[in-house]
Amino acid sequence: MNIHEHQAKAVLSEFGVAVPRGYPAFTVEEATKAAEQLGGPVFVVKSQIHAGGRGKGRFEGLGDDAKGGVRVVKSVADVTTNAKEMLGRVLVTHQTGPKGKQVNRLYIEEGAAIAKEFYLSLLVDRETSRVSVVASTEGGMDIEDVAHSTPEKIITFSIDPATGVWPFHGRTLSQALGLTGDLAKQANKLLGQLYAAFVAKDMAMLEINPLIVTEDNQLRVLDAKVSFDSNALYRHPEIVVLRDESEEDPKEIEASKFDLSYIALDGEIGCMVNGAGLAMATMDIIKLYGAEPANFLDVGGGADEAKVTAAFKIIMADPNVKGILVNIFGGIARCDILANGVVNAVKQVGLSVPLVVRLEGTNAELGKKIINESGLNVIAANDLSDGAEKIVKAVRGSV
Repeated sequence: MNIHEHQAKAVLSEFGVAVPRGYPAFTVEEATKAAEQLGGPVFVVKSQIHAGGRGKGRFEGLGDDAKGGVRVVKSVADVTTNAKEMLGRVLVTHQTGPKGKQVNRLYIEEGAAIAKEFYLSLLVDRETSRVSVVASTEGGMDIEDVAHSTPEKIITFSIDPATGVWPFHGRTLSQALGLTGDLAKQANKLLGQLYAAFVAKDMAMLEINPLIVTEDNQLRVLDAKVSFDSNALYRHPEIVVLRDESEEDPKEIEASKFDLSYIALDGEIGCMVNGAGLAMATMDIIKLYGAEPANFLDVGGGADEAKVTAAFKIIMADPNVKGILVNIFGGIARCDILANGVVNAVKQVGLSVPLVVRLEGTNAELGKKIINESGLNVIAANDLSDGAEKIVKAVRGSV
């Protein structure tokens, strides 16, 4: 689960992290009031969307020369003017894709006198089962670009959960960023605060870009992006209430109600699979045969008829779907139960696109019998390769 920048900074400030003063604003009037409370002399008007690259983004309808989604201004009147221009408009960045995202809230923040900019992030390293720290002197840039052009400027080290942050971790961070004296002490303290927040709130990623040194030699978190482990949200009702469903695909929201792992994509072949690895393989083989998957959807090993019915409805709700491939390998989830779910779903929502079903594993023959006797117009597949080839051909033949 992702949250907005102003929410991330509020969470971090609970752990003592130094952030600039600021206020969220959902209306132009609130933006004006926030600026008056801050007092100036410099304000930053920040679009709040779940995507990076806001500063370099562009608003639809304002032309290519229009200012981006993060603007530095020097009066309350300018805050008001920019808020009117930004709220309710669609902001397009390199992370949103061409559709962009509508700006429904702003963050009005005090300006900062920046002397240096750094990059700093914490994330879960699945290979070592530790929290990795990624730091670079190239703050304010996309870390992917830094990794491509100057990888030597990225320093990574991990923190053992059994020990937590030790002084040598702080020294490693300070050396990576070239900080000495009091700034090195601040970096050591900041790393401890960030790690404490990361662990306590079950974060999956914490990215600060940029982390700045102000002209009076203070470390400040100027921007923060935080995502949380969805599997741990039951422990954090205070985080769940921060969820902004307007930033999410409605189909993904519906899927979460049934504990389905669903991610919308841009292709034309809807996929319903049980098992994350099998779902990835299914997507890969669809691409191998020349088409694009419309989604990642894992109904899970313990799927029942209700979950399968909900999954099918979600796939059919996507107007881009021109065909559906159901790929089930029965283990804990039996093929007959999943087959009944497919049949019930089709009867409820109808079937207007080709449907290919591949069943293998526990009660596969019974599942195939249920499908065959349902009266549905279903194309049977012998294996995954056969299923992918058949659905791609069926879709290509129908367009």
